[in-house]
Amino acid sequence: MKRLLIVAHTPSPNTQRLRDAAERGATHRDIEAIEVVVKAPLEAGPDDVLNCDAILLGTTENLGYMSGALKDFFDRSYYPVLAKRQGLPCALYVRAGHDGTGTRRAVEGIVTGLRWRWVQEPLILRGEWKQGFEAQVEELGLYLAAGLDAGVL
Repeated sequence: MKRLLIVAHTPSPNTQRLRDAAERGATHRDIEAIEVVVKAPLEAGPDDVLNCDAILLGTTENLGYMSGALKDFFDRSYYPVLAKRQGLPCALYVRAGHDGTGTRRAVEGIVTGLRWRWVQEPLILRGEWKQGFEAQVEELGLYLAAGLDAGVL
């Protein structure tokens, strides 16, 4: 069985809804052979990355950067996984009150250094809260898990 790791920062009810949507998509009834592990960034670490087959990252935009919690996850995990998880399929969603550009750039820089492999462009959820945000993140979780399940990731 393959494992999808979801590491998402959820400081508000809306960001919790996004993480739940990612998990809901990844655990869709048509996905058969994927174990989904959901952790907050401060609870996740190198062992989680070493034991997954793909990772979905979720963060808020904080002062034009990723959340401190996600940065902490990267700080603790970077060197222990660097040589061991190159090519790891990954995806990202950003809940951005503004444009999300700095947040995206920051995460992309770390992912490039880790040599992980983007399976889709980062999803930036900009501006005021919209009901459609949940559906977009659910679809992202579904596609990532379905790709693992089908063996194309």
